[in-house]
Amino acid sequence: MLSLIWLLLALFVAFPLLMLGIRAATDNGTFDLMPAINALRQTNTLRAFLNSLLLATLVGVLGTALGFLFAFTVARARVGRLMAWLLDTATLLPLISPPFTTSIAFVFSFGPRGFITHGVLGWENAQVYGLRSTLVAEALTYFPLAYMALRPMLTAIGGNLEEMAFSLGSSRWRAFRTVTLKLTVPGLANAFLLLFAASLADFATPLILAGNDLPVLPTEAYLQITGMFDLKGGAVLSLLLLVPALLVFLLQRRLVARRSYVTLGGKGVRASAGDSVTPKLRWVLVIGCMLVVLFIFYLYGLLAYASAVRAFGANGTPTLANYRVVFTQGMPAIRDTLIIAAIAMPLGGLYGVLVGSLVGRVRGGQALELVSMINYALPGTVVGIGYLVAFNTPPFLMTGTAAIIIACYIFRYSPSGIRTTIALLAQIDRSIEEASTSLGAGTATTFRRVMLPLVLPAFFAGLSVVFIRSMTAISATIFLVSIHWTLITVRILENMTELSLGPAAAFSIFVIVVVLVVTKGLELLLRQLSGRSAQLMMVERE
Repeated sequence: MLSLIWLLLALFVAFPLLMLGIRAATDNGTFDLMPAINALRQTNTLRAFLNSLLLATLVGVLGTALGFLFAFTVARARVGRLMAWLLDTATLLPLISPPFTTSIAFVFSFGPRGFITHGVLGWENAQVYGLRSTLVAEALTYFPLAYMALRPMLTAIGGNLEEMAFSLGSSRWRAFRTVTLKLTVPGLANAFLLLFAASLADFATPLILAGNDLPVLPTEAYLQITGMFDLKGGAVLSLLLLVPALLVFLLQRRLVARRSYVTLGGKGVRASAGDSVTPKLRWVLVIGCMLVVLFIFYLYGLLAYASAVRAFGANGTPTLANYRVVFTQGMPAIRDTLIIAAIAMPLGGLYGVLVGSLVGRVRGGQALELVSMINYALPGTVVGIGYLVAFNTPPFLMTGTAAIIIACYIFRYSPSGIRTTIALLAQIDRSIEEASTSLGAGTATTFRRVMLPLVLPAFFAGLSVVFIRSMTAISATIFLVSIHWTLITVRILENMTELSLGPAAAFSIFVIVVVLVVTKGLELLLRQLSGRSAQLMMVERE
């Protein structure tokens, strides 16, 4: 399995980057580094690089904090089922929509003719563009990744360790600081890494909200490639993002490797929610979450309103014309997107669990983890152009097919499942696997009967992320679509460039509804499978 994974990584990660590097460093078959040197010498390049680092760091910190707030509230504040469902749904909304919809909602709300700035406050020529709007929009878009990574970890920790601390005279704050928070260090580092890499790779949000005062490398590279047709310059700018991504990855590994975080062993423990928060703090947590939830609902309410009127801001007459466009002219894109997502989802989820298990339990896993994260850290424009260059000629001719889009999704968006699997394995004592082996079970049986049920939340997290991105991604796949296979996000971008904002909003609402239905179905399936696995383990134990 390790050899097969390395072969796939060599083909779909290393080979496209190698071919892109060769294309960027040659001119008519001759080695030439002058375009790269000239690009690095420009002052604007350094400014864009520093802006990218600043924005990614702030997004990582703010998004991880929001994700932890939501995950801790659900796991410890004893909220009811309705409140937990509301928080789950609200956290999914920014993630399951195309990447530019939150930015468009910001313009609708806080732009020169925005609902808040102009309609409510009466401001003229309000400026929505800049660091603050870009930061908040990206944090709202990507903090569900942190929530999805942290919630299963906080649930797995349980409340028994906190109750032990209370019985020894510890205060709630000290128990939280010395027990709960320290045990979630792998998840926090994992969440920060995912959000940092996502911000580095995002070009859609800065393209709309950053403005001229905040150039970042993904946007500069995208404009260089698509606007100026300078493949070499764009590739050089984009490949610079590998440096900070690698540094953050090494820092995360160093931080997590210092301590032991095992909380799940062979002995049975009472899974209790504990008495982690006081009634006052519970209300503070719930109110803090609800403020974020209401803001998210407000932004997407504007989007829904724009999809149901003739012209947002000009003609508020209700109409279904925008949705008729979706289900007539948009049907080819809908069919192709659903087929590709249905194939990429199970393959990506399985790939994430396998790679995460190999990283957590096999020697040399650090190198495997590093290589598997490369496509996620790279801007989508670089990944897409790399695939286009690498798979446009024999022996790997895949351009224009659905296979190249599926491969792009699997090897670009599976790191979420990989990192969640690694974080869960850090809590599982190896004695559980050793006990299975000592009873005569083989490696495959141990993985299927023992390890897989324990990392089932990671598998479904991988399924959800791959499906969501299959429905919403555009930065890489916009270079891979063809007349035979197209995507909904490409149709949305086309409508936006043609100023057909109503159909674009209607397409976005359609994507949100489809992904919500599928993700909630996966959540219900996970609960059923987890319950059956627990019953089976009890029967086998008896």
